[in-house]
Amino acid sequence: MRDENKFRSVNRILGDRPRLGPFPADQIFPWSVIAILNVFVFNYVLKTSWLGTLLSIAWGWATWWLLSSNQEFFGKFVAVPRISRGYKRHNS
Repeated sequence: MRDENKFRSVNRILGDRPRLGPFPADQIFPWSVIAILNVFVFNYVLKTSWLGTLLSIAWGWATWWLLSSNQEFFGKFVAVPRISRGYKRHNS
């Protein structure tokens, strides 16, 4: 068999960002800070239930994930091309 017909094995995860399951690994520290602050504020200061505290934590995580991962959410949208009117003399 010739060398040009052989396939090279390629590692698919090369160049990808590290992940823990479906979550990016760079979100772990900010999410931990958000969870600790929400437990302190909502559970200890405002005396809400654990359900309210968990909902506030989930809301904080979702907001942080949306705002901090531009490449994964907002980067998927393609900008609308700018259309401008031009004039050119018609030559037959």
